[in-house]
Amino acid sequence: MIGLDTNILVRYITQDDPDQSRKATREIEKGLSVGDIFFIADIVMCELVWVLETAYGYVWQEIVQVLDRILRTKQFQFENKDLLWQSFADYQRKKGDFADHLIGRASHKAGCRETLTFDAGLKNNHIFRVL
Repeated sequence: MIGLDTNILVRYITQDDPDQSRKATREIEKGLSVGDIFFIADIVMCELVWVLETAYGYVWQEIVQVLDRILRTKQFQFENKDLLWQSFADYQRKKGDFADHLIGRASHKAGCRETLTFDAGLKNNHIFRVL
């Protein structure tokens, strides 16, 4: 198994830097061709969404498509795939950021009855309490 840093995943997805994109694509596709599994940590998924939104101007629908493709790729293994899918479902409701949803889901899994936040967009999500 090979871990992927956010910058490798960003280059693979955006193909924006000719040299780095070529290297990232070559390594990932070579690994996929020989049956390697690539590990993606939860924080990488959060960083990926943030980078695509802020640095690349991806809109919500583009982010949804990227996340869906990544989560469905069988050669990618995740730190907490169930939590990522739940957070992705929450994110698709267009209330709150992907990272916020993952925080709430991780807290809930850890036994928390709620997660406190100031984010008013999360007021109708039962695992959050907006202050």
